Amino acid sequence: MKILVTGAAGFIGQAVCKRLLTDQLSVVGIDNLNDYYPPALKQARLSELDSFEQFEFSALDFSNAIEVQRLFESNVFDGVIHLGAQAGVRYSIENPAAYTASNLVGFANILECCRRHKTPHLVYASSSSVYGRNAKVPFSESDPVEHPASYYAATKRSNELMAESYVNLYDMAITGLRFFTVYGPWGRPDMAPWLFTDAILKGVPIKLFNHGQMSRDFTYIDDIVEGVVRIFRKPPEGNKGHALYNIGNSSPVQLIEFIETIERCCGKQAEKILLPMQDGDVPATFADTSRLEQAIGFIPGTPLQVGMSKFVEWFRSYHKI
Repeated sequence: MKILVTGAAGFIGQAVCKRLLTDQLSVVGIDNLNDYYPPALKQARLSELDSFEQFEFSALDFSNAIEVQRLFESNVFDGVIHLGAQAGVRYSIENPAAYTASNLVGFANILECCRRHKTPHLVYASSSSVYGRNAKVPFSESDPVEHPASYYAATKRSNELMAESYVNLYDMAITGLRFFTVYGPWGRPDMAPWLFTDAILKGVPIKLFNHGQMSRDFTYIDDIVEGVVRIFRKPPEGNKGHALYNIGNSSPVQLIEFIETIERCCGKQAEKILLPMQDGDVPATFADTSRLEQAIGFIPGTPLQVGMSKFVEWFRSYHKI
């Protein structure tokens, strides 16, 4: 099988590529290698894939319709895993145009090429952010998602609606995965695990928004990869339809407890600065994963202490500290 993975130089994308390649599949990875965070980290992730002969990489921007069309015309893909996107809740407030180009126009290009080339199964990344400030927990796929708290969340909810329309119009098989706060080795520098670990190791004060009164359903990268690969191998029944699944640890952790976990892993105490809630943030995330478990017989379950120990070990090695 030959699989297209978008966002192959990204945190989740690289991990999924590595798993598919280990499973002896051929993978074509694309990424535009933008500078939202240091491209050197993306290049380092890609270097982890260099030893696989069945991996092919192209520095390609999927918001460019012509480039995407050429890619599909020169390959026959047995499936597409679309993990590329402009990420980050707070950055979407500063630069919404980047999200329109990548998350809306780019996703439309992927949808259209999958339709025209009759791709058997498209799996794409949605986000727990689509739930906004829903008060009911845990978050279920059947909950209303009509009030996004950020433009990033709005683009991810738009992806779900776009996918639903394509399925209704063209009898495609598409699955969306709502990821919940993914962390682990090779993670993103703009996310809390990286930011807090870096600050604690350097002795720099860390900022706790909403005075630390927030909780997140932290989900370890290996669990995410396992879910993605299993879902990819299980298209909607009858090979047509649009399925949506939460993929989270189903065990939300208070921010204070999260920092205490990092402190134990680093062997250092954090200096904390308490601040009000930031625009675009939500107080809590909590995944109901019963639908995922019923579909693939698997749910994430890596304990935070285990996952953060592995992340801090990787972080020290990567930065040589």
